[in-house]
Amino acid sequence: MKVSINSSGLLRRLLTKVGITKRVGFHTFRHTYTTLLTQNGEDVKVMQELLRHANSRITLALYAQAGMAEKRLAQSKVVKQVLKREAAAV
Repeated sequence: MKVSINSSGLLRRLLTKVGITKRVGFHTFRHTYTTLLTQNGEDVKVMQELLRHANSRITLALYAQAGMAEKRLAQSKVVKQVLKREAAAV
């Protein structure tokens, strides 16, 4: 017997219990899952197959967004690279 947490009201009760009042559907969980995979550094091809997308372009276009920590790290690397070049030129 298949039990749907949506139809039973279980999901709504759990969300209310933790203070989430917004509407939460299947795609909310899908986006969260994909965000966690991305933040864990999983390969795009792995995510594509887990999400059952036809190709990785769909995965990247719909779900892949860099997390704030990844953005800061990337920016920090560029700043260090520029400062290193400036110091070498002096």
